[in-house]
Amino acid sequence: MKLRKNIAISESGFVFDASTGDSFSLNEPGKEIMELMARGSTNEEITKWITSRYDINQESFERYLEDFTGMLRQYQLLEPDDDFPGSTDS
Repeated sequence: MKLRKNIAISESGFVFDASTGDSFSLNEPGKEIMELMARGSTNEEITKWITSRYDINQESFERYLEDFTGMLRQYQLLEPDDDFPGSTDS
């Protein structure tokens, strides 16, 4: 999964979409997930990183990641050709 190129993420977790002017605030884990996405990390790499840093099991985090990426799609922050497993782009 890839973030759109016009998305900026600040060190404080502020996300700005330059194409729409929309902005969002993230908590620390959300910021880390988006930074990992921006670097091209896979779902498995993101899961491994987050579950090693926070008190969350893999199964719970995978559900959270699916919900989180669904929200990113809803706000059109991911590339449209993204083929995240389990996505329902209909």
